[in-house]
Amino acid sequence: MRPFVFILGIFFFVSCGSVRVDYDYDESTNFSSYATYNYFSDIESGLSGLDEKRLIRLLDSTLHSKGYRLDEEPDFYINILSNEFRSAPNNAVGVGLGGTGGNVGGGLSVGIPVGGGSLQRMIQFDFVDSQRDALFWQAVSESGYRSNASPSVREERLRAVVDKVFAKFPPEKK
Repeated sequence: MRPFVFILGIFFFVSCGSVRVDYDYDESTNFSSYATYNYFSDIESGLSGLDEKRLIRLLDSTLHSKGYRLDEEPDFYINILSNEFRSAPNNAVGVGLGGTGGNVGGGLSVGIPVGGGSLQRMIQFDFVDSQRDALFWQAVSESGYRSNASPSVREERLRAVVDKVFAKFPPEKK
C-alpha cells in the first residue's frame, strides 16, 4: 500500500508542478556583449519578501553559472514582476434535454463546473540594456502555487521556474 501512496503522491506533485514559459527577445541583440547585471533599485516584484530573496538568490546562482557577474555598473538590469491568479476550471458536466415533434423543436443545456480553478503564479523577467534603456529579453512563466507551502517547497517551486526560464537564455543564434 505504501508504494502506491508514494507513487500517487509523486504523480500529484508532478502534475501540479509544471511550469510554462513564454520567451521573447530582440533578434538584433548581440547577447555576447553582456557580461554584468544588476537589479533595478526600485524593484517591486509582487512576491513576499522571503520569496523575493529566494528568487534573487536562485537568479544570482544561475546567472553566475552562465558566466555573468553582479556589478554596480552593469551591462543590463533585471526587473521582476509577479502576480497570483485563479485559473478557470477546465472541466464541466453538461446536462442536456431536447426533443422534437412535428415541426417543433426545443432544447435545454446546463453546464455545471466541477471543482474550482487552481491558484497560479505568473513571474515575468525583463532584461533591460543599461546603455540604451531598452528591453532586449523577456520571459513570462506560469506555474501552480500554494500560499501555505513550506519554505522548502517554495524554494523548489522557484528553482523549477528559474531552471525552466533560463534553459533558453541566452537564446541560440539562428
